[in-house]
Amino acid sequence: MRLHPLLRGALLGAPLMLVAPLAHAGSIGRADVTRFVAPDAAGMLGHGAIAVAAAENASGDDHGPTGTEMRDDRELGVFEAAVVDVLARQGYDTATASSTGGQIAQLRVGHAVIEPQEPPHRPVSGAVSTGISNRGSGFGLALNIDLSKPKPPLVSTRLEVRIRDRATGKVLWEGRAEAVARETGSTADSQKMATHLALALFEGFPGRPGETIQAR
Repeated sequence: MRLHPLLRGALLGAPLMLVAPLAHAGSIGRADVTRFVAPDAAGMLGHGAIAVAAAENASGDDHGPTGTEMRDDRELGVFEAAVVDVLARQGYDTATASSTGGQIAQLRVGHAVIEPQEPPHRPVSGAVSTGISNRGSGFGLALNIDLSKPKPPLVSTRLEVRIRDRATGKVLWEGRAEAVARETGSTADSQKMATHLALALFEGFPGRPGETIQAR
């Protein structure tokens, strides 16, 4: 669109009004954590061999009010790696787990859209007014320039882990951690979320039966 010379001059001389996004894309809120420990399992946890594997229907579970966002196996692999790393820190042997003995940690990852993506902004908006009186003509310009980007969707991510005795199938421990962040679609932010939730979930492992905590 070609601007009238008066408008072009007013635009070049007008101050820029920058509107910053309300939340930085990729920033992660605190994690809400809930954990359960079998009554006689405390002495069995935190040592020995353990394998990490995805549970059946391990991705795309809807745990929120506004729908589910499906992810691929690559993201699930990022969460598996984060859980392996944290379990090793807790004293488990994650390198020599067998298919018959020891324990197995089964994980599930779910996403729910809390707030949809904003529609595209209008970068330039405003109004022009002109008037004619007995003293001559007048010209007015009200201009708003918004250079901010639309906020990406706000997504809740939940990590659920269940630890079983492989020989008996008995559930020894289970927990879930959930946090909210702006979705950016980058691998780095996916790794950041996976690490954040895994660390929060196993903080003070195994924890007290039925406890609910909030971790940074």
